[in-house]
Amino acid sequence: MHIPDAHLEGDIKTSYTNSFDMTFNLIPAGTFTMGSPTGELGRYSDETEHEVTLTQSFYMQTTEVTQGQWQAVMGSNPSSFDSCGSDCPVEMVSWNDIQIFLSNLNAIGEGTYRLPTEAEWENTARAGSITALANGNISVTDCSYDENLDALGWYCYNSNSATHIVAQKIANDWGLYDMHGNVYEWCQDWYGAYPSTPVTDPTGSASGSERVIRGGSWHINASYSRSAVRFSFLPDDRGRGYGIGFRLVYIEY
Repeated sequence: MHIPDAHLEGDIKTSYTNSFDMTFNLIPAGTFTMGSPTGELGRYSDETEHEVTLTQSFYMQTTEVTQGQWQAVMGSNPSSFDSCGSDCPVEMVSWNDIQIFLSNLNAIGEGTYRLPTEAEWENTARAGSITALANGNISVTDCSYDENLDALGWYCYNSNSATHIVAQKIANDWGLYDMHGNVYEWCQDWYGAYPSTPVTDPTGSASGSERVIRGGSWHINASYSRSAVRFSFLPDDRGRGYGIGFRLVYIEY
C-alpha cells in the first residue's frame, strides 16, 4: 500500500487514490437521458427513457474492486476465480457482504465510501454517450463478435469463460474501465420501475425485494452489457455462476 494520492486541476481534485490502490475519477454533475430508446438492439421494457439530473459531482472508482483490495480490507477472498490473481475483480459477494466491507473500509479513516446509485452508475457508464455502449452501438445480441464491445469489455465471446484482470480493455471517455462486462456490479438501489418524467438525484425505489446489478459479465451475451440494461438479485445472493462484483463511490472527508 502507499500514501493516498490526489491529482489536481486548479483547485479541483480530478482523481484520488487511497492506500488500497483504489483510484477514483471525478464525475461531473449534469443531466443525461437514462434508459434506452425503443429501437435499441436488445432493449428490455424496463428501460424507460427519462431525464435525470445529478446535482452533485462525485468520484467513481475507475475499476471494479479487486480480489486483492477485498482481501486487504476483509482478510479473506471469496472469489470463485481466485486463481485469476489479486488484480482480478472480486466476485461471489452479496450486497449484504459489501455493507460489511464498507463498514470496515470507512472505519479506516480515508474518507467515506458507498455503492453508486443506479443513476450514478449509468451516467458514469455512458460517459456522455447516448449509444448502447460508451463507444457506440452494438451489432449483435448473442455471444458473437461485436467490435465495440470487444474493445471495451469481457463477455461470452472473448472471456474464455473466466474473469480477467481489471483495466485490460480500453477506458471510456471518463477514464473508467470494465463498465461493460467482466463482472456485474451491485448498485445501492432497490430494483423498481423507472419514472417517465424528469427526476433529480434519484435513489431508486423506496422499497423492494431485490437490489440492482449492472454492467454485464464474463459469461453473458452482448446485449446484457449495454449501458441501459438492468438486472437484480436478492441482497443476500452471492450470484454463484453469474460473476457479481462492485465498484465504489468515494466521498471526500
